[in-house]
Amino acid sequence: MATQRPVRIANFSGAMGDRFDAFEQAIHGEPVDVVFGDYMTEAFDSMLIAAFLSRSQNWENFYAELFMQQLLPQLEAVARKGIKVVTNAGVFNPRGMARAIRAAVAQRGLGLKVAYITGDDLREEAAGLLARGQLVNMDTGAPLACHARGLLALNAYLGGWGIKAALDEGADIVITGRVADASLVTGPAAWWHGWRRIDLDKIAGAMAAGHVLECGPQATGGNFSGFTRIEDNILPGFPIAEIAQDGSSVITKQAAQGGAVTVDTVTAQLLYEIQGPLYLNADVTWHTNSVSLTQEGPDRVRITGARGSAPSTTTKVNIDFQDGYRSAVWIFPTGLQIEEKVAILKAQASRAARDHQIDALKVFVCGQPVEDPRDQWQATVPVQIVVAAPSKETVSQFIAQLTSYWLGSFPGFYTEITRVYTDAPQPRIDYRAALVRQDALKHQVHLPDGRVLHIAPPPGAQPFTGQPAVPATPPAEPGAFGPTVHRPLGEVAYARVGDKGAHANLGVWVSDPTAYPWLASYLTVAELRRLLGIEGVDVERYEQPLLHGISFVLKGYFSPSGSANLDLDQIGKSLGEFLRARHVDIPASLLTPAH
Repeated sequence: MATQRPVRIANFSGAMGDRFDAFEQAIHGEPVDVVFGDYMTEAFDSMLIAAFLSRSQNWENFYAELFMQQLLPQLEAVARKGIKVVTNAGVFNPRGMARAIRAAVAQRGLGLKVAYITGDDLREEAAGLLARGQLVNMDTGAPLACHARGLLALNAYLGGWGIKAALDEGADIVITGRVADASLVTGPAAWWHGWRRIDLDKIAGAMAAGHVLECGPQATGGNFSGFTRIEDNILPGFPIAEIAQDGSSVITKQAAQGGAVTVDTVTAQLLYEIQGPLYLNADVTWHTNSVSLTQEGPDRVRITGARGSAPSTTTKVNIDFQDGYRSAVWIFPTGLQIEEKVAILKAQASRAARDHQIDALKVFVCGQPVEDPRDQWQATVPVQIVVAAPSKETVSQFIAQLTSYWLGSFPGFYTEITRVYTDAPQPRIDYRAALVRQDALKHQVHLPDGRVLHIAPPPGAQPFTGQPAVPATPPAEPGAFGPTVHRPLGEVAYARVGDKGAHANLGVWVSDPTAYPWLASYLTVAELRRLLGIEGVDVERYEQPLLHGISFVLKGYFSPSGSANLDLDQIGKSLGEFLRARHVDIPASLLTPAH
């Protein structure tokens, strides 16, 4: 289907559990050609497996019932309006979801065609892949150090060409399992415009748009450092991309919905969870430092200039396996002598730990009380104690021993009583990212007439040799930008953090282009380490001058992974806001508040 009109692609879900009414609003709102929803995240997939294991149920047959509840009441509207629906809500069972939707379509006498895509699930192939030296660690290149029988889930990131093929064959609804998030957009864009697999710049442009849209309302002011500058910031709307034939796009939203689309809300997503100047996708390598943004009008930001090069011969694989069990309790010391009360808690936790074979114990003290508090809660400091151990029994025994000390603990002791006595230890699911050759995958499209299309690996794929060296702006001499004021970094800079396996991805940028030379010269790796108080973490730094920002990759920040670490902020969502709260010497001339 070739046309010169831009395709309008609307997002209705950025993650499992996103706003339920978003699908209905996308279908009945301003006209769109395609709607898509993302239901899979690395951390959520691990939590999903943990939840099923804790109830002795089989996650392998899981698909997102939530999407079914959204879709089924709107099937007639989807058919009447001719809107294409694309989603990875099939999760671990796209075949089962497609069959359920087909049954509902047939029962209602609708003509909707439902296709599904397989090839991401590699559990049956795991032993053979390991024997052939596949599934190498994504970061080290070393073979995966585990046995195939111990792997709970292995899901490869597929590209968008299976989605395009399904749409080419007339599918109205396309259900996938694990695909690259942006593939939910690149596939429909390639179908609409009739792109070829060698149209790398165009695919890269669609990928940039998909990267902005994939997290739903994060593109319209959700999770945005500048949220106070968004007039209607209670329920930000879901974004829409108008993707042109040349791959450029305009990011917008439905006018009736909240939030806003600005250069900064779009920048936040472009700097979110990127690996550096080269962002790998199964269909293209997107050069993230090639795009430029222009505010064309209210809630309309144009993305241009995207460049793409050959995709890698390998693609990423999510690998989940169980690493024992975990549990946590909250305690709330109140009033005076908080440090001394916390010291007793730590000592009691350490005493319980000595009697059990635990893997890890952490204590998180969250804040400090207000002086002369107006109520009890201003005088309260939440404290979380987290434990991990090889067996459920060990975790339970540790918690039981810890609770046995509490009548003899500090004055005013209390806890979340119902959680302590009702919550069982949860499986601790570890996540690893590996690589598999794309030519080892069985990427298949299953059409409603029974035909199966085989999607070949991308032509011209090249081995990835690493991120290119990017020259860093040298640190400025003291006083180079004039007199300074010691103020929070967040008064001039925004930040957004994402997680990828064991790595945290931190984007920092300025809204005022004149502030970028200072940011680039000031925020070095050494200064970032100082501000965040991190040691023993390999930090990669990439300047993004067209976006007036810097992308940092904190390698191994989540130990051992985002899903298995015991930190309170388990996937680092507030790390950027912590950075913005740190006081630094800012040139007085730049202090137009950005908070």
